[in-house]
Amino acid sequence: MSYKQEEINPYHEGEKTQQVEQMFDNIAPTYDTLNHRLSWDIDRGWRKKAIQQLAPFQPQAMLDIATGTGDFAILSAQMLHPKHLIGADISERMMEIGRKKVQQMGLQDTISFAKEDCLHLSYDDNTFDAVTAAFGIRNFADLDKGLAEMCRVLKTGGHLSIVELTTPVSFPMKQLFHIYSHTVLPVYGRLISKDTSAYSYLTKTIEAFPQGERMQAILHKAGFSEATFKRLTFGICTMYFATK
Repeated sequence: MSYKQEEINPYHEGEKTQQVEQMFDNIAPTYDTLNHRLSWDIDRGWRKKAIQQLAPFQPQAMLDIATGTGDFAILSAQMLHPKHLIGADISERMMEIGRKKVQQMGLQDTISFAKEDCLHLSYDDNTFDAVTAAFGIRNFADLDKGLAEMCRVLKTGGHLSIVELTTPVSFPMKQLFHIYSHTVLPVYGRLISKDTSAYSYLTKTIEAFPQGERMQAILHKAGFSEATFKRLTFGICTMYFATK
């Protein structure tokens, strides 16, 4: 099955996966600054809540999908203390920044980075205790395939923790978020990142991405036996938690 966000591309030419790689390479130098400013730093709290879902299970081998500059991977390593955590992404420029941050924090013995197509992961079945993803899965060219891959590399009994931007469903946050995401976010993003398409693209994918109960059903279809969700900050963000 195809989903609406899969049909949205940041640019006009090439396959979606290549376009997304190019976009994140382009905005990598300003990505962290924009992320925190555009969410008023609330994104840090969202990440913490998503990682806390995994704390009772003490995962030792972890994979962070669409890791970007490694913020979620770093926080996971600090909070959960796994033996090893791999941050996987298609953007080498984003991971270059992540490697520098990991080195500065002395976490290089725990965290490593790998260039991976999240639709075709190179890892064996049943490899990881936990798989995580923050604000990345809505960029998949094939959501079903990406989630199925995340399920495949998880050990039986392993857990998936996702945090993703979503659109609020209740008045007045629904209306306020629409105004903010269509004016401030793309204009400010364009001014800082110098990429005329990236933040308009990101707004469109947030609106098109399946959320709540729909996403819960998609996780079941991908092979997860249990899947729950919780909306945060009036529904601007949603956490998903699933078990293989």
